[in-house]
Amino acid sequence: MHRFTPLIAISDRRIHQATTLVVVLVMTLLSYGCSSSKPVKAGLFSPPPSLSGTATPAAARSLSSMEAISRGVAAVTPPGAPLKDVYYQFDSVELESEAIEVLKKNAEWLKANPKARVEVEGHCDDVGSAEYNLALGAKRAQTAKDFLVNQGVATERLVTISYGKEAPACFEPTEECRVRNRRARFVIFTELPTS
Repeated sequence: MHRFTPLIAISDRRIHQATTLVVVLVMTLLSYGCSSSKPVKAGLFSPPPSLSGTATPAAARSLSSMEAISRGVAAVTPPGAPLKDVYYQFDSVELESEAIEVLKKNAEWLKANPKARVEVEGHCDDVGSAEYNLALGAKRAQTAKDFLVNQGVATERLVTISYGKEAPACFEPTEECRVRNRRARFVIFTELPTS
């Protein structure tokens, strides 16, 4: 009976070297593609190029929290953004008077810009479990959406998502930072056709 002997014996070290080389090559190709000067096509939740005949300035555009997470940055609404965040008390979904005023202004902007679609993001501080904060964030986003709908914004223009404590505006373990993280954010996006 013949005994089979491999023609090539690859050691664990060579496998590790080959794997490392493949990873380096893939990362190089990906970074080359990312540094291209070609214009980037709109993503699923990219801002519309024009809402009412004028483009939204790039500095005033809010990154979605998903974009912020993927870039490793805080999910912060820029000061010049047309839609402002609303804030909640600890462990609450109740709208305070200041939040109501902000939501009224957001509703007016949305009614004046009927092409705008908005993702309402619910956020929480770092106190409590991830599961609890996801549920609380969902309730906060829904509360803000319901208010906008009651102000006359069409419900089909609004989608909600909860990030719980996973996409903070502030990373410090202080009460001041936690207050900034208890919020609903409003991110303008366009929907791309699926067919």
